[in-house]
Amino acid sequence: MYRKKLSYLLLTLFALLQTVSFAQTAVSHNIRLNQVGFYPNGPKLAIVTGADSLKTTKFFLLKENTTDTVFRGTLDGGGFWKYSEENTKKADFSSYLTPGSYVLFVPGFGTSYPFDIKAHALLAPAKASVKGFYYQRVSTELKAEHAGIYARKAGHPDTEVKIHPSAATATRPETKTISSSRGWYDAGDYNKYIVNSGITTFTLLSLYEDFPAFIDTFNLNIPESGNKIPDLLDESLWNLRWMLTMQDEDGGVYHKLTNANFDDFVMPEKAKSYRYVIMKTTAASLDFAAVTAQANRVFSKFKKELPGLADSCLKASVKAYEWAKKNPKVIYDQNEMNSKFSPHVVTGAYDDKNVTDEFQWAALELFATTGKQNYWDDANVAATTSFEVPNWQKVNTLGLYSVEHYKKNLEKVKGVAIVTDDILKLAKPLEAYSETSPYYTPMGTDSGDFTWGSNAVCSNEGVALIQAYLITKDKKYLDAAIAAADYLLGRNATDFSFLTGFGEHPVMNIHHRPSDADGIKEPVPGLLSGGPNPGQQDKGNSCHKPYPSKLPAKSFLDHKCSYASNEIAINWNAPFAYLTLAIEAIKAQEK
Repeated sequence: MYRKKLSYLLLTLFALLQTVSFAQTAVSHNIRLNQVGFYPNGPKLAIVTGADSLKTTKFFLLKENTTDTVFRGTLDGGGFWKYSEENTKKADFSSYLTPGSYVLFVPGFGTSYPFDIKAHALLAPAKASVKGFYYQRVSTELKAEHAGIYARKAGHPDTEVKIHPSAATATRPETKTISSSRGWYDAGDYNKYIVNSGITTFTLLSLYEDFPAFIDTFNLNIPESGNKIPDLLDESLWNLRWMLTMQDEDGGVYHKLTNANFDDFVMPEKAKSYRYVIMKTTAASLDFAAVTAQANRVFSKFKKELPGLADSCLKASVKAYEWAKKNPKVIYDQNEMNSKFSPHVVTGAYDDKNVTDEFQWAALELFATTGKQNYWDDANVAATTSFEVPNWQKVNTLGLYSVEHYKKNLEKVKGVAIVTDDILKLAKPLEAYSETSPYYTPMGTDSGDFTWGSNAVCSNEGVALIQAYLITKDKKYLDAAIAAADYLLGRNATDFSFLTGFGEHPVMNIHHRPSDADGIKEPVPGLLSGGPNPGQQDKGNSCHKPYPSKLPAKSFLDHKCSYASNEIAINWNAPFAYLTLAIEAIKAQEK
């Protein structure tokens, strides 16, 4: 009997060793993890789907391209994730601290994609996500010395932009043109939108406000690199200077600068359609007021390098805010506008019909900048029962972040302490779900997380968690924020890393005109795909095959025509940049 048991054990060990020896060649799509890397002193998790059907409960950490086992553990936890209808188990190797390149091996499955354990694990994708804005620049050539193989000619000078009939006034009639150059292409198309620029530019500027010393340290290799202004601010200025051109003389701000129709999939210099500034709106004016108030705070530190800019921003902010108060219900309705004016416009609407949160955001930013009681009174934070994870349509939470950051300067105003409670009230459920989710991520805390631009939802959840960490210094919030980054870089139900150019299985066919038209196989790097979207608004598009699944967490298609799941957008890149660079900054402080 003992011989039989010994023989069985030896055979089992031999089979396991054979499996391990072939582990390097069998990549399993059922092992989901951050395909870029982990911090030595941070959480390290992988999710194994379908593991409940296996007899084995073990996993092994191997050095890449070897059969050397450096760590072994037991699959546990997990559960059934309703968003993907998967049973999961967790492989936790957080206690392994040694830097190097590795794969995870699960008997019966194979190995994971390779990944690193190292300091500055997220620095490369973080910097790339900021450099992604450089590739979106309008009105300028991208030279090879900065853009490499993605160099391109200048497109859309926007020096003679027409006044659309919807925007015409006595002083700026339809026959007039204005210069409104620079800015970033908003997404996969070639237009520029104030509403979306609002949350985007704010997020980048607040990254500098929260971590100035760290942001000062890195070089993006953009044309302005080497001047006395941090590269992240130089890049933000490219869009801010465009935003300033979008304010009319009366203080109102044009909703967007756009063609009447979307351009074809051509390079920017080949897109020659007429460009228009479209009607002034309350939402655009308030988003503009919020960002320019913040810009005053940020660029007041650079008065020598940028004389007059900070003061000009504050004046523009106040003027836009006052215009919005006088015109509180000028809502952008593209269909209604097209019924009155031509040419008809069919580009992105960004048609927010509830501007209560925009009023609150603008008031809070002006309060954080000036400390004036009237702006705090206008914001009336105490009357808001709950705040949401921000998106372009829901922006008032951004104002909480600003007031919290400058709270010590504002404490003389009664009631300001409430912003701390509101931020923590938002972050606590995100952290709690991250601990119990079958994917151990905040993504999916609410069923509405899976929507158009769901990866921006995940990124902004991470930003909220970072804000909670800055308040409490409680490591659980930082770990949950890292889990959000892990989701975006591979620990998700699609098995994709959603940032172009990063991971062993990255998105390749983004809805992005330059990436399609430039003749280069790899897409422009550092751009975040929109992510799973069960709305599938493009499903009738004959350009692409059907979606692989209708399940919320799997409703994704890596195809250039899948604009509902695989487009890129500046307001998705910005929170990813904030999330990953904030994590890097905090980890650097731990040393």
